[in-house]
Amino acid sequence: MRKIILSMSVSLDGFFEGPDREIDWHVVDDELHGHFNEWLKGMSAFLEGRVTYELMEEFWPAADTDPASTAPMVEFAGIWRDMPKIVYSRTLEQVGPNATIVRDVVVEDVLALKAQPGGDMVVGGADLAATFMRHGLIDEYRVYVHPVVIGRGRALFPESDGRLGLRLTESRTFGNGVVLLRYEPATGGEGSAS
Repeated sequence: MRKIILSMSVSLDGFFEGPDREIDWHVVDDELHGHFNEWLKGMSAFLEGRVTYELMEEFWPAADTDPASTAPMVEFAGIWRDMPKIVYSRTLEQVGPNATIVRDVVVEDVLALKAQPGGDMVVGGADLAATFMRHGLIDEYRVYVHPVVIGRGRALFPESDGRLGLRLTESRTFGNGVVLLRYEPATGGEGSAS
């Protein structure tokens, strides 16, 4: 069964975006971007909320025609265009090429999607990720901690009455100071999802 992977960048103080939705504090160099490209090109779909989809669709389809784009950016533009995208939105009326709108997260539908053959899927967008988490649909967490404290913004993980125990499967430090922390949900016992 293919996995659903949450992948998000956060500041050291746990925010994925600043108070005005800014992400200009992300420290993405060619090494880190190359890493993203390497594992994302093996995915079978991007699962995204409306905001994440619109931000990505605004820039990436033509990023490889921008003379200022680096080689990893050019490579990712192709990955973005070619990757099937499932956009969870109740308001969008249309999406770009290779994208499908789904109105609601229906657990049975997501489980059927996971049971299909192919590569893993990556979920993007904090609201969508919170919904997937609430339903126990995330199989792996890839959190990229950037070496910056931004003071305020939106926390990656919303307040919850539940607890989710995690098991560290990998950590990696990049040359720019970003640290990747990979976790899987712990199975059963103390600290598992409730």
